[in-house]
Amino acid sequence: MTNPFENALTQLSRATSLVNFNPEFLKTLEAPNREIHVSIPIKMDDGTLRVFHGYRVEYNNARGPYKGGIRYHIDTDISEVKALAFWMALKCAVANIPMGGGKGGITLDPKLLSKFELEKLSRGYMRALSDIFGPEKDVPAPDVNTTPEMMKWMNDEYTKITGDARGAVITGKPLENGGSEGRGPATGLGGFYVFDTLRAKMGLPESCTVAIQGMGNVGGFALKFFKDAGHTVIAISDSKGGIHVPSGIDYNEVEAYKKEHGSLSGFPNSKDITQRELLALSCDVLVPAALENQITEENANEIKAKVVLELANGPITTPADDVLFSRGIHVVPDILANSGGVTVSTYEWEQNMKGEHWSEDDVNKKLKENITKEAHAIFDRSDKLKTDLRRGAFVIALERIGKAMGY
Repeated sequence: MTNPFENALTQLSRATSLVNFNPEFLKTLEAPNREIHVSIPIKMDDGTLRVFHGYRVEYNNARGPYKGGIRYHIDTDISEVKALAFWMALKCAVANIPMGGGKGGITLDPKLLSKFELEKLSRGYMRALSDIFGPEKDVPAPDVNTTPEMMKWMNDEYTKITGDARGAVITGKPLENGGSEGRGPATGLGGFYVFDTLRAKMGLPESCTVAIQGMGNVGGFALKFFKDAGHTVIAISDSKGGIHVPSGIDYNEVEAYKKEHGSLSGFPNSKDITQRELLALSCDVLVPAALENQITEENANEIKAKVVLELANGPITTPADDVLFSRGIHVVPDILANSGGVTVSTYEWEQNMKGEHWSEDDVNKKLKENITKEAHAIFDRSDKLKTDLRRGAFVIALERIGKAMGY
């Protein structure tokens, strides 16, 4: 599989060939400010001791505290976390929020741990890194396989260690523990706002057919928002496989079916399909909302969508980007398309710092206004440079980070 961090640096090189940036500035972006490896010993329910490996990468904080999620996944390693931290630095700059880029993770399959073990692990992670975390230093959040409850445990542990009870050390918390209204749907909703802003500019019809890879928090909400707006979601998948329903999928029906059966397979009036088959479906919009490296040189020529909306982080490799661009397929890049999550996370941080609580309507209004403005800016810059949206987004992000660093 493609090394995610190598892919990130290739994207950097690809974008900076279009505009003259200070070479010293670019050199500083080739490595993170700091990468931390920690061991987290946990007494398991059966009495045995297991040592888990955790990571935190602090990439760049020129524009504000490091910001980025914590993922629990069996494939998580330092290369993946570095890439995600790099993308977070750019994403926060694209969203024009006062945050830098960081990311964290622990290598494990969380499905194999009990709730009690997961709580001990989450608290252990915070204890191991409490000296680098802080509202003005590094502000983590949920990511793949982590939840608001886990953020609550980590926040509680941080308060015990430091005495800081503002809650601003971590975002994505439950509402009753200082979380923000609208945080759960924010990534999917922000992605929909970006799509809706650029739909006509990208030559799409008023009513589109959509295929979504991934049915976690992001993909599930994307299904809901696209359907509620009158678009037809013809396919969706989870980690076990996908379903194709040409007449359209209803969010509530598919959620209920998955909850009852544990997977999407056998959903009424559907055809079971593989992930690769889903990616190759004929549709207006393809939404990768799962993991990295889903569209590569190997399958880029199979893509039939007119637009790819990246709600996952790094789902397309750089060689595949070039193939899609040459075929006239618009790719709305992750650092714009899924920036709604970190934007609303920043709103949560701001509310905690000020001791305020905003309504969901206020949060969504702020999100829509901000992300719509940045989507227009990126489309216009890409058009001016006669390049794709990813390179346009990178150029804008790099200009903002460079300015903050004095370049």
